[in-house]
Amino acid sequence: MPRITRESLLTLEAYAKARKEFRAKVLAHKKPRTIHLGEHLTLVFEDELTLRYQIQEMLRIEKTFEEAGIQDELDAYNPLVPDGTNLKATMLIEYEDVDERRTALGRLKGLEDRVWVQVEGCPKVYAIADEDLERENAEKTSAVHFLRFEFTPEMIAALKYGVSLGVGVDHPNYTASIPALGAEARAALVADFA
Repeated sequence: MPRITRESLLTLEAYAKARKEFRAKVLAHKKPRTIHLGEHLTLVFEDELTLRYQIQEMLRIEKTFEEAGIQDELDAYNPLVPDGTNLKATMLIEYEDVDERRTALGRLKGLEDRVWVQVEGCPKVYAIADEDLERENAEKTSAVHFLRFEFTPEMIAALKYGVSLGVGVDHPNYTASIPALGAEARAALVADFA
């Protein structure tokens, strides 16, 4: 699967010129890759394009043009790109009200480990969460987590054949599921497999 390289990034000047069109392209690309589970949980399934956009935005905001700074961003984001045997997602726990969010994050400790995907006819695949650093403490979970879902070769073959793909969460304090993603979302995610 493609990795983000120094050569695939635009310079700050070139990005400034292309940003509007590139941003529109990425937002359209992300739409079928964004899955809402209930009212408060969103999964954004990442790929090379979505993460290259994140890097370009970080470099722009931080005005980073030195090679070491660019390499730091590449090192931080490349592990989040699917590698052909998995799906990777940013999980957002979203509550507008600050107090409600604080309370919910306390109730939802461990939620990141209870998110799953399921290939039709196969067992659920639970997320491997936050491999880069721990995002939960004794009191609460974080509002943002990074998830990896590993698939067997048989699951990948079944998806490529055309079976359905479901997504859900089964935490004691938050459950939601989509038994079968729509065609556009399913196709976007299946494209992540080598």
